Amino acid sequence: MARSIKKGAFVDGHLIEKVEILNRRNEKKVVRTFSRRSTITPEMVAHTIAVHNGRKFIPIYISENMVGHKLGEFAPTRTFKGHSVKSAAEKAGGPSPAPRPA
Repeated sequence: MARSIKKGAFVDGHLIEKVEILNRRNEKKVVRTFSRRSTITPEMVAHTIAVHNGRKFIPIYISENMVGHKLGEFAPTRTFKGHSVKSAAEKAGGPSPAPRPA
């Protein structure tokens, strides 16, 4: 279920404070945060926010197209390493086993 329009977008208090301070000073520093659940607001545009993915901080440059999305959407937590070689050979039409004689 979506969040009520009356309440507005959710942004952690500590994160919005850091962004507002940077906006007042006209600085462009990287802000590190664990808050993957925070929604990107127009105040964050043109800033770089480093979002933690469970292992390291992923720097994300915020553009206008990202407004309304969550920070966690841009810092994937899982790494896809590919499928096994055996299944890839079967799908590619590799050598099939010879039929057994009856």
